[in-house]
Amino acid sequence: MSKAKKRTGLEKKQIGFFEKYLSIWVAGCIGTGIAIGHFTGENMQAISNLEIYRVNIPVALLIWLMIYPMMLQIDFSSIKNVGKRPRGLLLTLVINWLIKPLT
Repeated sequence: MSKAKKRTGLEKKQIGFFEKYLSIWVAGCIGTGIAIGHFTGENMQAISNLEIYRVNIPVALLIWLMIYPMMLQIDFSSIKNVGKRPRGLLLTLVINWLIKPLT
């Protein structure tokens, strides 16, 4: 690392392998899911019937697995400062609760 970068604290972040090919990973997972559904046929009906309060348990678990890594990156110590600059939080609430449900 150069001395200028050390002094300013600026480093160029490298994008990881997984992030670099995220579109390919997503397309591959979609294709795999379609293939599994096609080749297992009626056996998938048993999995689709696993519900609690009309929430499909396998789907809920897979969504949780998808969100969990993002939750690990949250800086919980910064939450105490939300009241000082609430614009970002308010913008997120407006978009998620007023705009997205209508679009």
